[in-house]
Parts: sequence; structure tokens; C-alpha cells
Amino acid sequence: MNIKHAAARTGLPAKTIRYYESIGLLSPLRAGNGYRDYRDADLHKLGFLARARALGFSIEDCRHLLSLDSDASRSSSEVKALAQQHIRQIGDKISELKAMRATLQNLASACQGNDRPDCPIMDELSGLAPGNYAASGKALPAD
Repeated sequence: MNIKHAAARTGLPAKTIRYYESIGLLSPLRAGNGYRDYRDADLHKLGFLARARALGFSIEDCRHLLSLDSDASRSSSEVKALAQQHIRQIGDKISELKAMRATLQNLASACQGNDRPDCPIMDELSGLAPGNYAASGKALPAD
């Protein structure tokens, strides 16, 4: 099947499918006219990649997972270790996002939100706030 049909079947944009091919995650056959010819195995890989990316796995993690998917002698412990590493990375990202939210909540609370031009949010973003919390990555202290 051509890329248009593969995109429709997998829900992935054709541009994404071409990108995956360009970085070596996918190698569809070529028809006599030079067009890509996607087979069931290619659709399986594309679905696998879509689900792995939806879970936040990096391209390199996806490359590793695809190699494990095609290895009948794989060890589930290797797959589990990769998943646990990703879980730790997600936890780290959640902590960072919570700190950002706390900083923004404190800045928004400190802002009067009136017609005056002075604004702690703008001061922080401009680097004019005491302590410059945004640059340091620290949450502003609560009042």
C-alpha cells in the first residue's frame, strides 16, 4: 500500500512516516515505480512507534524497543528496565512541572492584575525580580 493508505491505517501523518524512514526506523519496500510499498510488518512497526511515542518514549528508546520487538530471544527484564527508566524520567519531569506551577502560582498571586504597569510576573521574566527565581529554577517562597 502507498504512504497515503499507510497514514490512514495508522493515524500517523505521512510526514512522520517519511521521518521514521529517514532515520532508519522503517524500511518499506519500493515498487517498480519507486513508490514506497508498505506491508503489514511496516504497519505493525508504525503502530508500535505511535503507541511508544504516545507513552513518551524517545526516538532512541523506540529504536531499542523495536529491536527488542523483533528479537524472539529477548529478555523481558530488559524491556522492564527500559520502562522503569522511563517511569523515573517521567517522575523527574513531573517534579519539574510542579515546581514551575508553584513558581507561576506565586507570581500570579503577587500580581495585582489591575491597570497599573508594575507586574511581578513581568519583573521575573525580565530578570528584575529579587532572587530571579525563574532563572534559578527555584519556586518563589510563599508569603
